[in-house]
Amino acid sequence: MTTAVQVLLSVGASILPVAVFLGGLVVLDSYKLVRRNDVLLSLAVGAVAAFASLAVYKAVLALSGIALETYIRYVAPLVEESLKAAYIIVLLRRKSVGFLVDAGIIGFALGAGFAIVENTTYVMELASASPAVWIVRGFGTAVMHGGTTALVAIVAKSVADARSTENMLIALPGLGIAAVLHSFFNHFFFTPIINTAVILLGIPLALGGAFMESEKRTQEWLGAGFDSDANLLATILKGNVAQTPVGQFLDSLQQRFTPEVVVDLLCYLRLHCELAIQAKGVLMMRSTGFDVPLDPTVSDKFKELTYLEHSIGATGKLALRPIIRSSSQDVWQLRVLQA
Repeated sequence: MTTAVQVLLSVGASILPVAVFLGGLVVLDSYKLVRRNDVLLSLAVGAVAAFASLAVYKAVLALSGIALETYIRYVAPLVEESLKAAYIIVLLRRKSVGFLVDAGIIGFALGAGFAIVENTTYVMELASASPAVWIVRGFGTAVMHGGTTALVAIVAKSVADARSTENMLIALPGLGIAAVLHSFFNHFFFTPIINTAVILLGIPLALGGAFMESEKRTQEWLGAGFDSDANLLATILKGNVAQTPVGQFLDSLQQRFTPEVVVDLLCYLRLHCELAIQAKGVLMMRSTGFDVPLDPTVSDKFKELTYLEHSIGATGKLALRPIIRSSSQDVWQLRVLQA
């Protein structure tokens, strides 16, 4: 067997398992909300994190004199998980992640990108190593990287939803757990085969539980949110707003805004409800396997929504917050139609 063929087979064995696992997660997503470009971008960011981690590794060993074993067991897990988690924090702060399953897929893609670069680098440096080494790294280490980053993303998303915040601190609980698990894996308390078996059993179970919980929360949110938006829109269209708590709230705003702005507030509220209902309809259809075409009027509606946002200003949007829910799912749902 030529050296080139051996290297190709070693690279394939070390990266194929995590790539197949990632593909399986994408297929299992009922709502197909994580686009292919999102996955590819996450893979690329994970690869950049791997190169950054390698640079930190070389710098720390050169400057500190720390033992290699100590770095691998205690420093590397925290450095690597932190570098991978940085992108998750950015996405959550931008409200670009809708549900737990989305967080899990993006997190696993980040870890997969990291593992692909790391394993490929090791293959180039240790091309003569036994094929068993690359099989273990492919099914064990690579899947571990994907799983720990998915865990960080899922926990951070859960904390963000529970506390209605996108503060950077939301990543700390998941990051701490991931770093501990990563460190435990790097201690090699068991044989590589046993470590790999534990990873292959534990990661799918953990992600499977997250997927089921996400499906449950999504169904609850879709049902309650759809009814609420539909009732509010029906009230607005019938012209009975004045007799409702919403109408009384808008009436109270007349003391703070001009009549023209109050009209724009009502128009903004109506348009927001229409788009929210359309987004939930798209999600419901996707969950049953139908990829519905985008309403051609959506683009114009978003242009009008943008115009109204400028008209009512930041103060107007803040005033409407008690009526228009501002959780990450409710803000994110409009992005489904935009995408």
